[in-house]
Amino acid sequence: MSAAAQRTPVDVAVGVLIDAEGRFLLTSRPEGKVYAGYWEFPGGKLEAGETVAQALERELHEELGIHVGTVQPWKIELMDYTHARVRLHFCKVLDWRGALQMREGQHMAWQGLPVQVAPVLPGTIPVLQWFAAERGFAGATHRG
Repeated sequence: MSAAAQRTPVDVAVGVLIDAEGRFLLTSRPEGKVYAGYWEFPGGKLEAGETVAQALERELHEELGIHVGTVQPWKIELMDYTHARVRLHFCKVLDWRGALQMREGQHMAWQGLPVQVAPVLPGTIPVLQWFAAERGFAGATHRG
């Protein structure tokens, strides 16, 4: 069994916020966190007993000051980082209440393909590829 397979994955709820124009929200990882300055979809770890939807509601409120409406489970991706093995539960979020606030000192950018912000967190790249497939986009999905 490989070392990666022996590491227990941490479950993470990830919100893919999509606006009326089809753009998606990326936020930068705040200073003091692993991969600080990298761009990602917002979210965070599930706490004991939480569902993915509950964790997403809590995390997006803590990070962005919003309350999510309907959460649409989308895809699950397993990522091995040097600091952790994570199981990313990506959910599309098409409606929310409240104005976006960057409560952790992060930056935000509404993006389309190809993504203009950089660097992009490795766990974000599969989502960009899924968007490309859904939208019939050909070419590089991001810089870098």
